[in-house]
Amino acid sequence: MIPYGRQSISEDDVRAVVEVLRSDFLTQGPVIPAFERAVAEYCGAWHSVAVNSATSALHLACLALDVGPGDYVWTSPITFVASANCALYCGASVDFVDIDPATYNLSVECLAEKLHQAELRGCLPKVVIPVHLCGLSCDMEPIYRLSKQYGFKIIEDASHAIGGKYRGEAVGNCRYSDITVFSFHPVKIITTGEGGMALTNDAQLAKRMALLRSHGITREHEDMTHEADGPWYYQQIALGFNYRMTDMQAALGLSQLNRLDMFVNRRHELAEIYKLHLTGLPVNWQLQAHDCRSSLHLFVIRLQLSLIGTSHLEVFRQLRSASIGVNLHYIPVHLQPFYQNKGFQQGDYPEAEKYYAEAITLPIYPDLLDAQVLQIVEVLRGCLQ
Repeated sequence: MIPYGRQSISEDDVRAVVEVLRSDFLTQGPVIPAFERAVAEYCGAWHSVAVNSATSALHLACLALDVGPGDYVWTSPITFVASANCALYCGASVDFVDIDPATYNLSVECLAEKLHQAELRGCLPKVVIPVHLCGLSCDMEPIYRLSKQYGFKIIEDASHAIGGKYRGEAVGNCRYSDITVFSFHPVKIITTGEGGMALTNDAQLAKRMALLRSHGITREHEDMTHEADGPWYYQQIALGFNYRMTDMQAALGLSQLNRLDMFVNRRHELAEIYKLHLTGLPVNWQLQAHDCRSSLHLFVIRLQLSLIGTSHLEVFRQLRSASIGVNLHYIPVHLQPFYQNKGFQQGDYPEAEKYYAEAITLPIYPDLLDAQVLQIVEVLRGCLQ
């Protein structure tokens, strides 16, 4: 089976992890801050906080921005459920903004209209979470302008997008957001096994997230309520969590970071082969503006169902039967039973639902061979005849 995504592990990666295994620190050692500094420097951000998953990073980002009961958080319906769940963890309410049919990302036009209506009703969001689907940045500058007009904060869910660019600059620099979140799951651009990171240019937000990732405990004298009892002393000053990354994970991530640009370039080579050989078939793919460069975590096609003689489900089944591990990213969050129990229903976000009815994720990862791409296209061609 050709998987839709797969990690690429080198001997350098193995050696980096083994070096930590033989060191004095397996968990909270010197490699974590080294990894944090390296990612922040790569992206052009001032601060970074490594954690055990992007879900944890999203949760900490919401907490750092004081999301809580009575607040609204808006995100895209085409994303993994964590982009919405993070707000519910804080006791807030979630709503969605429909997607752009060409980019599959949150629609700026729909956001502007929804904000206008929300202002009239007195229920503006506290935070908006644009999701950079497949590694393609949302159009952040107009979203940022809307944030200044309507007074909301921005968390970029860039779980797919490390290595991508927006307007010539690295995704993650937080020029147009308060916090950006990356994922280092094995199928993402680089991996730490499991892991994530939150980046920000705000020192206080970084300090808050770092505190909350480790039980809300501090050893900093200036943050304590009284003089320390001794050199062993610490205080819990907030209700935090065990969201820490390990030094082993950070070592893998730091090693992988050396090949990040190579990984993204290879994904672009594969995508160009797909596009060349898919041209003329009844499919579309994600479009990107000239000033954006996707990291291409995923390569999603949409079937032009009116032009083919079979169903979305049947095409998916035939590809799987041919040992091609296609997937579907994602089921619209508002159609999940948990969210339907909160009042969302079919028809709420028509573009997201249309996308779901047509989308198939084809395999793309650095070690995928050109010949395998051609094989995938030939099987797909047969499915569409």
